[in-house]
Amino acid sequence: MQKDNRISLREGAFFSFISTAFKGISQVILIENAVTGLIILVAIMVSSVSIGMIALLSACIATFIGRFGGTDKTIVNQGLLGYNSVLAGIALALNLEGGWRWAIALAGAAVAALFTAAMMHWIRNSQMPVLTFPYIIMTWFLLLASYRLSTFQLSSNLVPQDLSHWKLQPGGTIDWIHGLVNGIGQVYFQDSLWSGILILLGVFWASWRLGLYAVLGSVIAWLAAYGLGAEITLMNLGLYGFNAVLTILAVAAVFDAKSRIAPLTGLIAAAITVPVTASIDTWLLPYGLPTLTMPFVLVTWLLLAARKVIPKL
Repeated sequence: MQKDNRISLREGAFFSFISTAFKGISQVILIENAVTGLIILVAIMVSSVSIGMIALLSACIATFIGRFGGTDKTIVNQGLLGYNSVLAGIALALNLEGGWRWAIALAGAAVAALFTAAMMHWIRNSQMPVLTFPYIIMTWFLLLASYRLSTFQLSSNLVPQDLSHWKLQPGGTIDWIHGLVNGIGQVYFQDSLWSGILILLGVFWASWRLGLYAVLGSVIAWLAAYGLGAEITLMNLGLYGFNAVLTILAVAAVFDAKSRIAPLTGLIAAAITVPVTASIDTWLLPYGLPTLTMPFVLVTWLLLAARKVIPKL
């Protein structure tokens, strides 16, 4: 009987650990749902098994750090310590080359969990969410290290460009289906149609309302980017959409969304991410760095901070 109880306890602990890891994956898109996390993990693996494994291991590393380190159980079990690690692991694995990139990606995931915990402490009095700021800064720093440390080998896709010779490439054939779906998939660096559809299904599994907002965010970003004369290639890849998707979810539904006009504010915030994305992308061109989710962080913080003074937003 005692042996059966020990087995049951181990199974329960394992299930709890994996469930928390899956929530760390789902929290990237501001959702606390283990099934959604599992669906999203499958979506990533449809595109790349290795990147899917990095996402899962990154979430497990963050969960282990949180539990072993004695972090508040509520924070850990909600997956709030894991989502930055998931993004950091994926981003580093995709943007670095060489035999060390997998080890660097997992080490980066561990550091991202520590950075997230530190940020939670630093800004707790402001009652503002950490969002994905830790992952962004840490990823940029590690990618920039490639210019001084030979172990860090920057991907050939990230090429520094001279702004004085930069030319806009507005031509191309519009593929709005891929553009809209990729706008959701790119939250997890996915530009595969089926991966994007699965990620969207995962969001709808958690909440039809959040799924609707995700679609609206991608549509608003696509329309804003088209109206402002963005490059068609980038629109088709969904690179103007994913920040808008995260922003509309945050502003319209997840954080302090008590006002009647919160949905409208979310739509406006989603549209604002387009010029902010273009601006940050231009700023980073000389360094060869990806924009990541910085537009989402800046616009969301702007709106949430404004709500502290203008509560009806």
